Order: sequence, then structure tokens, then C-alpha cells
Amino acid sequence: MTAALLYQAMRHFVESTDGILPGRFEITREGVVLDMRAPVRPHELTALRLRKRLEKVMPEEIVAHAGEPDVEMVPEGIMRRPDLMVIAEADMEGQGSFDPRTLIAAVEIVSRSNPDNDWVTKLRDYPLIGVPVYAIFDPRTGTGAVLTDIHATPDGLRYATRKDFVYGEDVTIADWTISTDDLPRYEAANSGP
Repeated sequence: MTAALLYQAMRHFVESTDGILPGRFEITREGVVLDMRAPVRPHELTALRLRKRLEKVMPEEIVAHAGEPDVEMVPEGIMRRPDLMVIAEADMEGQGSFDPRTLIAAVEIVSRSNPDNDWVTKLRDYPLIGVPVYAIFDPRTGTGAVLTDIHATPDGLRYATRKDFVYGEDVTIADWTISTDDLPRYEAANSGP
């Protein structure tokens, strides 16, 4: 089976399961990834607070969008669903998935059930599909990182610059600096996703 046909088969599977099976499905070069995260309060509250803080400092024509559609680059065989997408409102017009090269930044809140999806595979996939800034917030540890400056390496495109932070510090995502004060943390390991 060719790569294009395989990708279309995976895409069809993801579309056919939306709303039927629990979790969120995404497509990487390795295949379909399932994040079983249920909408838990700390995850959703983090996304809400980050969205509000970003939109308070960004120009009106730029939004921190939470939701659909997904971000897709068919030639790379990658379809992702960021928790937040910083994007110009004008780039949201039209039909189909968002072109990842129109994103200003992708923001992910690490789920307890599958942290490697955010810290490993998305860290690899986002530069490959042209997302210039990737911000990761980890409620498990109260830390995060902002990755920028895509450059070529022997293993493909990667981020050259990583700025780590701890909750409570200000963080800069693209051109905008926001507070990380009062971002929620997950409770003890066995209390949910």
C-alpha cells in the first residue's frame, strides 16, 4: 500500500470514530495515536486560562483557538489536534483542516495518560509540518517549554531553541508574554487521567 493510501485509510478511520470512541485520535508517521484523556478539570482549566491570557495581549485579529478543525499536512502523513492554536482569524476561513504553516503557535497541555505524545512525538511532528512555535504546559510537574527556530538536522527538521519554565514564571509564546501563575496541577497519580 502506498504512503498516500495508507494515510487516507488512517484518516478515514479517525473520521469514522470521532464522537463514537472515547479519546482523541491523531495521525503520526508511525500510525494512529490515541490519547485516552478524558476532559479533566486541570487540563481544561489550563487551556481556558492560557487562551484568555493570550487573547488579552494579542491583537484582535489573532486568536487562541481551542477546538476543531485539526491541523494536517497530508504529504508528511501527519494530522494533529492541538489543545490551542494561535492563528490569524483570517486563516481560519475556508473548508477542511488548517494548514499547519498558518499557525503562529501550537500549545499543548500534557495529559497524564500519554505524556510522550506531547513531549516526544509532537515535539518531532510540529517542526516537520512547519509550526514555528510549540509551547508545552505540563500539569504533572508544573513545568513546560517553548520551542522555536526550526532548522534542518540529520534526523529532519527540529526546533533549535528550547526555553524551559516553571509555573509561576512569565512565558513568551511567539510575540506575546503571559503569566503562568495559578495554572492548575494534576492531583496524585492515581486520581484520574
